[in-house]
Amino acid sequence: MNPSTTVHPRPSADRPRRYLGRLSALAAISAAGWFALAATAAPASAVPAPGSGCAAVQIITARASTEAPGEGISGSLVTQIVNSSGQTVARASVSYPATLTNYAASSAQGVAALKQQLTSQVQRCPNQKIVLVGYSQGAHVVGDVLGGGGGGTLGATTAPVSSTVASKVVAVVQFGDPRHVVNQSYDLGTSRRNGLFPRTSAQLQVLAQYASRIHSYCDSGDTFCDSGLNTVVHLTYLDRYQSAATQFVLGRIGG
Repeated sequence: MNPSTTVHPRPSADRPRRYLGRLSALAAISAAGWFALAATAAPASAVPAPGSGCAAVQIITARASTEAPGEGISGSLVTQIVNSSGQTVARASVSYPATLTNYAASSAQGVAALKQQLTSQVQRCPNQKIVLVGYSQGAHVVGDVLGGGGGGTLGATTAPVSSTVASKVVAVVQFGDPRHVVNQSYDLGTSRRNGLFPRTSAQLQVLAQYASRIHSYCDSGDTFCDSGLNTVVHLTYLDRYQSAATQFVLGRIGG
């Protein structure tokens, strides 16, 4: 975080509505980009778990808008972590629509689904270290689960997952989060503007408790996390940050 960076004002009340229109207009472009990039992502396989049925580490991925069900483009990051770790690592993905045309409803469904999935996982494997990975709308979902979500054009506010469950999350990686707010201690990248749906101060206060566990990447010009006009920037975070994100997660899980 750069203390000297100017915080840009949050969007006016009608700005998110205009951007929802842009989200729909970019759906076809984004879909083509995701499918081309995700074609090389590895399938959601897992390293064999120990006899207890619980791997030492569980990675849960929330995919980006318009991606087919599964890990999506983030699968390549998960594969690198799995291949680099000396521990047993299981991998799973969040089941949610990941659509652009009804973004508010889709992201809300994602938040509810991940909350339930995360809670069930902690109950089943209480000693497991959990890693959350989210790209674009998936990054939005991951952040809302930990910090609370909704509000404004996104609909009713929702509470964060319980602190007992959240305490089992040891690492969080976000790429292109549309709820990005500048000058947070976990922000990485070149962005100096808020995203389309910046989190409230109350939500940021909750997320701050997990700051050391979060790396959230957003670069200047990104259509969604930086309120910019460059969709290519939004689609290519793994080209720039996959290795750094891998090292961060390995450090957090203990190699």
